[in-house]
Amino acid sequence: MALTGRAGLLALLGVVFVGVAMPSWTGILLVLLVVLVCVGIDLALAGRVRSLTFTRSGATQVRLGETVSVSLTVRNPGRRRVRGVLRDAWPPSAGVVSDRFSVDVPAGASRTVSVELQPVRRGDRIASRVTVRSLGPLGVAARQGSHAVPWTVRALPPFHSRKHLPPLLERLRELDGRRASLVRGQGTEFDSLREYVIGDDVRSIDWRATARTTDVMVRTWRPERDRQVVIVLDTARTAAGRVAGELGGLPRLDTAMDAALLLSALAIHAGDRVDLIAYSRQVRASVSRASLPELVSAMAPLDAELVEFDARGMVAEVLRRARQRSLVVLLTGLDPAALEEGLVPMLPALASRHRLLVASVTDPAVTTMARGRGDAAEVYGAAAAERTLAERRHAKALLTRLGVDVVDAVPAELPPSLADRYLALKAQGKL
Repeated sequence: MALTGRAGLLALLGVVFVGVAMPSWTGILLVLLVVLVCVGIDLALAGRVRSLTFTRSGATQVRLGETVSVSLTVRNPGRRRVRGVLRDAWPPSAGVVSDRFSVDVPAGASRTVSVELQPVRRGDRIASRVTVRSLGPLGVAARQGSHAVPWTVRALPPFHSRKHLPPLLERLRELDGRRASLVRGQGTEFDSLREYVIGDDVRSIDWRATARTTDVMVRTWRPERDRQVVIVLDTARTAAGRVAGELGGLPRLDTAMDAALLLSALAIHAGDRVDLIAYSRQVRASVSRASLPELVSAMAPLDAELVEFDARGMVAEVLRRARQRSLVVLLTGLDPAALEEGLVPMLPALASRHRLLVASVTDPAVTTMARGRGDAAEVYGAAAAERTLAERRHAKALLTRLGVDVVDAVPAELPPSLADRYLALKAQGKL
């Protein structure tokens, strides 16, 4: 049961009546009786809410920042009209535009309302409960009840870096065209025959084809496809740190996901196989031979865990899954202490079998702080920032000496920089 504003107004009028016309216990009891009778009439004649049935339909996925609709259908199997207010409760992060609706459902009929969602966080947004308040004819009281109507909308990573994909694909097509005319080498496969031109390697001459024509024929080659790219997302504590960027402060994990999606889209277009492993102290998510929609869906519910990254377990997992020589892309932080104690001792076992690329996002606020010279506080801040930058340079130099490729960039530049390094490795025949 629920009382409306009319019940309060009726009680207020009763107070005035008692104070002016009948200032006695009899007047009070009379007013109370009138209010109770009105409440009883409304409760008796209001439509039943417990018997209502609900069904949902509509979107189950939405890209972060976009808006989708979920339809909620209310059916009234009772004998009285249900007229009142419906509230569809979702968590705040679902970004519900409006969760309250006026409903008027005749007996045996149904009505549909549309709930618009604009999630503000990745992951699964789960509907809570639907509450209906059915008013009586006087509007003084209402029957009220809640129903569990489950529905889940998964908020996917926004993939802001997809704007870089068209020029990268054009470079990939140019690379394939150039490699078709290069000499035979490791990591290439036969494409076609053409006439010899000055500068071609004589080892590419096809003597059998030459014997059948009057010209010297050479074989052309193109990059091998179906190479394996293993993307490892570090989802441990360092991934929870926020860095400044074009879209405000985002966790490092979100920037790493954006870079992973751009690299995956490019590698899939190049004909390579993409595997994803999200790891902290155990496997958080895993996708093999993934398509881009599968990768996006697997990343959506991931959040950083406040635990230390288990480099030994990660290396063992990669070696178990990747049997052939692959490009292993590790998106992690460049904390020197964590690297020297965790990842660096494990690198020989990994680098001996795979090509390793480490990508990390740097906070542009640190670079800005390093230039501060205004007062004593800014000078101390600049000194701390310079020390942080020096430690990152040391970490990058350490990894480079061990034969690891390193990409370190601010959030807006990390995805295209990582894609550029992938194309460079392709061009050099190192994949």
